[in-house]
Amino acid sequence: MTVTTAVPNLAEAVETSVASNLHPVASFDLADHPVPNGREEVWRFTPLRRLRGLMDGAPSDARLGWHANLPAGVTRTEVSTADAIALGLPAPVDRPSALAVAESGGAVVYEIAPGSQLAEPMVVELSGNGLEQTVYGHLVFKIGAHAGATIVLRHTGSARFNSSVSVLVGEGAHLNFVGLQDWADDAVHLGHVGIRIGRDARVRTVTASLGGDLVRLVETSEYDGPGGVLEQFGLYFVNAGQHIEHRLFIDHNQPHTRSRVDYRGALQGEGAHSVWVGDVLIRKVAEGINTYETNKNLVLTDGCRADSVPNLEIETGEIEGAGHSSTTGRFDDEQLFYLRSRGIPEDEARRLVVHGFFADIIRRIGVPDVESRLLAAVDKELEILVGIPLEVAK
Repeated sequence: MTVTTAVPNLAEAVETSVASNLHPVASFDLADHPVPNGREEVWRFTPLRRLRGLMDGAPSDARLGWHANLPAGVTRTEVSTADAIALGLPAPVDRPSALAVAESGGAVVYEIAPGSQLAEPMVVELSGNGLEQTVYGHLVFKIGAHAGATIVLRHTGSARFNSSVSVLVGEGAHLNFVGLQDWADDAVHLGHVGIRIGRDARVRTVTASLGGDLVRLVETSEYDGPGGVLEQFGLYFVNAGQHIEHRLFIDHNQPHTRSRVDYRGALQGEGAHSVWVGDVLIRKVAEGINTYETNKNLVLTDGCRADSVPNLEIETGEIEGAGHSSTTGRFDDEQLFYLRSRGIPEDEARRLVVHGFFADIIRRIGVPDVESRLLAAVDKELEILVGIPLEVAK
């Protein structure tokens, strides 16, 4: 439990607030986000020396490769930074996301018309082709009232990337939002995903981080009316020398809202480092809410480090329920013994345990092609652990 004294006012309806050490004031003004020195609470886990100039704010005309399919009911427009901010976006919460907004030269806006029900997932693929220049990206997804959609945002290749992604979900809409960090081994990605959930809207996010040298994602969520429901699922697989960090903040700033968080990670190899920080703020006005967050880490070899920090900040006792949990451990010896006693070789038994650990997250994606890709990616990672290709193990 984190003791706090104040929080940024993220909703105009909130008359009083508390400030949180875990979440600095959100602002589009770059001056409000000085270069961190590593002693700040929100940066203490991040190896700043490995950011390769992403904090500098050097102008750049570099862009990621871009491919997107637009199902019927979706429009794409490019707008100025000022026009994007005027849409009422969640403000940046750190220097990288503020730089992404300031230096991108505008934003790409994908809008789903009110009442539209997308017949197929909308997939946006961004790919990097080198580390010579910092790349900035500003994306906005606007889901109209009572619309329904699945959106997949995938990152691949090599890049030094600062990103800001805003997701505005209208009243009564249903959204399944999938974010994939499938970078090459040398990529560095600092990003912010800000979600605003309309009255009675339902949002499910699935975030998977499997590649990159250093990936740090901040996900913030707030409600634009009562009745909103948020489910957030995530998985990460961290290899030797990798740093993967996920920081979540859910602001229950409206009554009768719901949230569930389940993030799971596996680590293997010397210097593999994962960070998961989850924080739920329950404001005084947020009576009748229900929330629970959990993080589970599976340590596959020696030399790994998993930092897991769940937090609850509660301003009212008039709630249905609030809780959190965190576990970090090695293979379950009983599971391995059970499988091996039935004639399954040890390597394949370990593979099955890890598959089971991630399967509940992956099956929630709802896009068969993405699900099969992730399972294949997990198998590829496990080749490092067991030392033999999947096809040989079979």
